[in-house]
Amino acid sequence: MRYLTAGESHGPQLTAIIEGIPSQLPLSLEKINEQLQRRQKGYGRGRRMQIEKDEVKVVAGVRHGYTTGAPIALIVENKDWVHWEKIMSATPVDVGGDKRRVSRPRPGHADLNGALKYRHRDMRNVLERSSARETAIRVAVGAVARQLLEYFGIELAGHVKQIGSVQSNVEASQYSIQQIQEITEASPVRCLDKEAEKKMMEEIDRAKEEGDSIGGIVEVIVEGVPVGLGSHVQWDRKLDGRLAQAIVSIQAFKGVEIGIGFAAAELWGSKVHDEIIWDKSRGFTRKTNRAGGIEGGMTSGMPIVVRGVMKPIPTLYKPLNSVDIDTKEPFTASIERSDNCAVPAASVVAEAVVAWEIANALCEKFSSDHVDEMKGNIEVYKKYLESF
Repeated sequence: MRYLTAGESHGPQLTAIIEGIPSQLPLSLEKINEQLQRRQKGYGRGRRMQIEKDEVKVVAGVRHGYTTGAPIALIVENKDWVHWEKIMSATPVDVGGDKRRVSRPRPGHADLNGALKYRHRDMRNVLERSSARETAIRVAVGAVARQLLEYFGIELAGHVKQIGSVQSNVEASQYSIQQIQEITEASPVRCLDKEAEKKMMEEIDRAKEEGDSIGGIVEVIVEGVPVGLGSHVQWDRKLDGRLAQAIVSIQAFKGVEIGIGFAAAELWGSKVHDEIIWDKSRGFTRKTNRAGGIEGGMTSGMPIVVRGVMKPIPTLYKPLNSVDIDTKEPFTASIERSDNCAVPAASVVAEAVVAWEIANALCEKFSSDHVDEMKGNIEVYKKYLESF
């Protein structure tokens, strides 16, 4: 499978084209919209979320609620477009003196690098596309992949492990996927730890009062994944590598852990690797899951556990120093409307990109043009595993 997205933060819409979803998959627009609404929630979000009410339009590849096997085209309209129609027009128009040209790059953003690379004297051409607004359409894409996974009994959930210096002391392994979903939906910061939840909100408030921003760590758990997705035979087929790339591709994400991650550096091997066991009902499995469900670039059948580190959003209301690209004089960086903490929303985006990578690996392993044929391939594989 593959997909591309297009669109700018203040353009008319965000668009995605998905290729490779098998035919006859029941596809619910309501479920896609549920994921879009989840992304818009979260303590620390900015005023843009009061403007937008994201809803998907499916304009190709789905008929009467089922995929056809053709490319699927998704659209999410930008409600704020009405205020930017001239500024972001695709055709030349007279905008008077209100061009909203950006000549002052913001530290931590794509502004300056993109301007130098693509020879833009107006850095709005960069910031409009590099904006995290693009994650709305990626959540829609992930929601399609998620429905494919659910069709085959694979479920996932995300939660916030840390915001600023405040860490959750509750382990997700204590709960089922359904319980994680229920608890985090009721939490303003999508945290499983009620005590930490309050402190996280206080930390966000303190940052906001200072005109600053704050980052954190999110975790995604996937259950029901069969053994053998991904491969050890080539670097670009390793599933943990693909998951890591997907997580770091999210705007403002700077690090990834799978399983115990960086904690493995300070432990001896006997405390890192998962002992293999076998019983008649479950076949081969592991005593522990420190590897996070992936060994040798392939799934082990244990729950997949992936974490991502999100840096503080670089748009600040007490802007850092920068240099004007026209005059080369120092200035404080320009301010674009922004959240001061998007970690809770980012956990939803992380779920989406993980769902896509797992669904893609599932389709590679059990390739088929039709979901029922794919289901048959999976059943044959499960019987093989039982007889191994």
